[in-house]
Amino acid sequence: MIGLIGKKIGMTTIFGEDGKAVPVTILQAGPCEIVQVKTPEKDGYTAVQLGFDPTKEQRVTKPLLGHFHKAGTKVYKKLKEIRLDKDGGYEVGQLLTVEQFAVGDNVSLSGVTKGKGFQGGVTRWGFAGGPKTHGQSNKFRAPGSLGQSSSPSRVFKGMKMAGHMGARNITRSGSQIVAIDPEENLILVRGVAPGPKNGYIIIRKR
Repeated sequence: MIGLIGKKIGMTTIFGEDGKAVPVTILQAGPCEIVQVKTPEKDGYTAVQLGFDPTKEQRVTKPLLGHFHKAGTKVYKKLKEIRLDKDGGYEVGQLLTVEQFAVGDNVSLSGVTKGKGFQGGVTRWGFAGGPKTHGQSNKFRAPGSLGQSSSPSRVFKGMKMAGHMGARNITRSGSQIVAIDPEENLILVRGVAPGPKNGYIIIRKR
């Protein structure tokens, strides 16, 4: 199984057969068209390139437009190459849909988290901050001690400090599919998915 490129639609709540509320994320998964198939003989490895979210020709670069024309496929906003362990008999122009998944499957969701900009230690790492009493007045959200004094007289590499937060690639494993709508190309997964609304997500079966 290759997987699919999807888009995060949003979150909602559904009710299970036992009447309990289940928080779910709605994902538009595919359909994805295979734009290129890579083989060990020609490229040195096995992979397929998927296209998702059709767009107009004038909205892509000329090199990409030539790539799509050579493949004879539609023009897409999002391209993603997915490695394979072995040749699965896939062909250029083949469509992949949500039908390769089933309710109850565990999937991994890969995407870019929401960007939070520059944040301090309290927000970024959950630091407690300074004391709130005993005359303390201006160090409520300070990081505190960063290390030693005269020896070794430096801050160790990897110290948790203020800095850029979010906007990084992460993979959330073990998300369970609770419902599938093949007609609308929708998948409902239990819990949260990385990224903002309308952010692209790679969905793979574990």
